[in-house]
Amino acid sequence: MSKATTTAVFAAIIAAAAPAAYAQTSVTHETRVAVTSNIIQPDEVRASKMMGSTVYDEQNRNIGSVKDIVLNKDGKVDAVVVDVGSFLGMGGKYVALPISDIKTDNSRLTLDRTKEQLQAMASYQLENPDTGAGTSTSPATGGHLGR
Repeated sequence: MSKATTTAVFAAIIAAAAPAAYAQTSVTHETRVAVTSNIIQPDEVRASKMMGSTVYDEQNRNIGSVKDIVLNKDGKVDAVVVDVGSFLGMGGKYVALPISDIKTDNSRLTLDRTKEQLQAMASYQLENPDTGAGTSTSPATGGHLGR
């Protein structure tokens, strides 16, 4: 093989390998959270099971139901919205609670507060008329929060 042919083959190999080497060393700015288990854990609760669930106080009284779960732009739970004091969907109000206040007890949701304490809290609006927040529907095929 001539020196020119050897040089051409070597150059072709280098050119072909360069994109692969670049792809391996490129930096991504996207942060992903690793799933730590392949099965739901005893201390975890599915959001789909929380939605609509009755919330009880320490005396086993029905004090409301979970209306919604509000996520921040990072996908973390900002608030659990509880419908308090309504009867057949009328006369109540929504209050926002930190997720840490809600406990699971025998597959039920409980709070260390009374219905009266919840009714004394400020009302929470699920839609912001000034900004339109909370009025949009979820993407039909999925999407990215906060982007």
